Amino acid sequence: MGLTNTPALLPGTLELLILQAVSHGAKHGYGIVEHLREASGDVLAVGESALYPALQRLLLRGWVKAEWGTSENNRRARYYTLTATGRRQLAAERAEFDRMVGAIHGVLGLT
Repeated sequence: MGLTNTPALLPGTLELLILQAVSHGAKHGYGIVEHLREASGDVLAVGESALYPALQRLLLRGWVKAEWGTSENNRRARYYTLTATGRRQLAAERAEFDRMVGAIHGVLGLT
């Protein structure tokens, strides 16, 4: 935790969270941020300085694709969707995350 009330994301989780956010349909950057905020009960706040480099990495890896469209407020926006490769990557990353959470629970005596 830093100096704010917003906790830092665990290393390696931002890409997992973005993949999950776009797994049910196309979202633009602000839509992804809002989804993460709402789905986490206002706990997770992802800034543009972290979001857009992560989206670029996902694009370069072929896990998401992007198309230009018009947002709800009639502005040009880049919409991101999951590719088939991204869907497989999401499944693999979720399995690894679940494995790590289980291991941490074991160490903390929560299992």
